[in-house]
Amino acid sequence: MDQLEFAYPWAFILLPLPVLVYWFVPAYRSREDAIKVPFFTEILRALNETPKVAAGLLSPKHWQRGMLILSWMLIVSALAKPSILGEVQTREDFGRDVLMLVDLSGSMDEADFTTADGSTLTRLNAAKNVLKTFIAKRSGDRFGLILFGDAAFIQTPFTADQQVWLSLLEEAQTGMAGQSTHLGDAIGLGIKVFEQNPQPSEQQVMIVLTDGNDTGSFVEPVDAAKIAAARGIKIYTIAMGDPTHVGEQPMDMEVVQRVSQLTQARAFIAIDQAELDKAYQLIDKLEPQQYSSASFRPKITLHYYLIAIVLALHLLIFSWMTLRQMFSRAEVANE
Repeated sequence: MDQLEFAYPWAFILLPLPVLVYWFVPAYRSREDAIKVPFFTEILRALNETPKVAAGLLSPKHWQRGMLILSWMLIVSALAKPSILGEVQTREDFGRDVLMLVDLSGSMDEADFTTADGSTLTRLNAAKNVLKTFIAKRSGDRFGLILFGDAAFIQTPFTADQQVWLSLLEEAQTGMAGQSTHLGDAIGLGIKVFEQNPQPSEQQVMIVLTDGNDTGSFVEPVDAAKIAAARGIKIYTIAMGDPTHVGEQPMDMEVVQRVSQLTQARAFIAIDQAELDKAYQLIDKLEPQQYSSASFRPKITLHYYLIAIVLALHLLIFSWMTLRQMFSRAEVANE
């Protein structure tokens, strides 16, 4: 048995209590006539006897004594509140909730990102590659994913399962959310995701990857950023590609910078794979991991099991004696 412990070991001093009661407390006595006959006096006179007070003491059987001793031992043991250590459990305290907002407008299919070996990638594939590296370094954070174009939708709620998150990211394709860029609506949806998070973190970070200006959101990006700032959400924005030639029209970097500044974060411009990697490396330094885990073995109390055993034993014995008495009466009646 794994490390049996007693919360109140002093309770065992009660074990000899029944013996002390047996020794120092006399048995209950009751006075009553043992026999009633109209000629009792004549019988005594004939026998030359005088009336005496008789005493009878009921003695329990051996199995009854055993049951009483066992029951008392179980009750005292339950009072001591025994417990054992359960299986090892791990408690994880996640550091940050990081919500990724990825632009899927048609311009994200532009293959103008150059890698270290000279090959080219589409902006979306470049973003996927750097996200895989970024996620792998942050095992203590929970990640969510919002994809946006003409509209924004949640691709992945917050999860610590990196493989699931990456697999759902891999399913993202340009144009699946429309051809335009509704950045303000995407930020607004991100704020709602943070508000509805059942296990909110104190550190809430939003990272936006986009290559174009907002083209018709119900809420302007700057206004959405003000709401995010009021709720303590940081928004890092990464403008992908040349800001003078990307998206449906040249990107308004003033808006991008304003969104990040309002939330006490930073904005970045990534015109190739190397710049995109640097942006995420800097975000990784600005928002370091805050993760901790602790292993423990919970205590499992056993006292209610002991009480249950006592009750079950007495119930069985009472039932057995009742049935035995019923059968005895039936036999006498049949005779």
